[in-house]
Amino acid sequence: MTPPAGSGADPRVTGLTARVAGTAGVARVTPVRLADDGRTVALTAYPRTAPSDPTTAALVRTLRAADVPGVAVHVGGATATRVDLADRVGARMPWVIAVVVGLSTVLLYAAFRAPVVAVKAAVMNLVSIGAAYGVLTAVFAWGWGVGLTGLSGPVPVESYLPMMLFALLFGLSMDYEVFLLTAVQESWRVTGDNRVAVREGLAGTGRVITSAALIMVTVFAGFVLQGDPVIKMFGLGMAVAVAVDATVVRGLLVPATMALLGRANWWRPGRRSRVGERLAGPSS
Repeated sequence: MTPPAGSGADPRVTGLTARVAGTAGVARVTPVRLADDGRTVALTAYPRTAPSDPTTAALVRTLRAADVPGVAVHVGGATATRVDLADRVGARMPWVIAVVVGLSTVLLYAAFRAPVVAVKAAVMNLVSIGAAYGVLTAVFAWGWGVGLTGLSGPVPVESYLPMMLFALLFGLSMDYEVFLLTAVQESWRVTGDNRVAVREGLAGTGRVITSAALIMVTVFAGFVLQGDPVIKMFGLGMAVAVAVDATVVRGLLVPATMALLGRANWWRPGRRSRVGERLAGPSS
């Protein structure tokens, strides 16, 4: 008697089962289940590694690439869904960064009419975000001090979290940047001296920026007390980014680069800008 198509006795199905069971990294395979249409079978493969292990993600891709004559192979499940989400987010992340940084640069140029200041401000915002990514990886993925967060061991960083953090943190960093640059530009217009403008702008906004950052760091650090690992990641990442942004970036890197760039900070393309620079007087 010829076995019905798609049944467990079909040589195509037995070949698929043998292929999956023989794949490196597969611990065991359940018996096939025949769908009502008689053309589709399903089986469950259990990996030897944890769902969050990169080896498991590689196993999903290996199984999807399996070539079994007469069979169309599809791999689903929670692990495969996370792999697909991570791949899609990873492919789109560079575009998100490029669009956000590009639009921010355009808006900053529209606000300050200084291309060097606009580009520098947009790039500087990436420093604090990079610091947050590094801390999240070290704590949650590598397990450095993960016990201090209330977790018993390392946990994977969700694939969507870096993109969401980037959008939130870039906006927060931009607030500090605009606040500081506005004060510096106002002083520059009065004094015409770049170093004096940077010094006065930093002195005039330092207390407010530090106070606001301290409030936000305290609030975000409170998220770490929650039981959900994802909430802990959000809280720690945002607290670290705000702390680094208000101290290292706004207190050191931004003033230092503006002091070194001098008159170039306020360069504007076109004849009108050159006339305006001559009228502004000398600067250091």
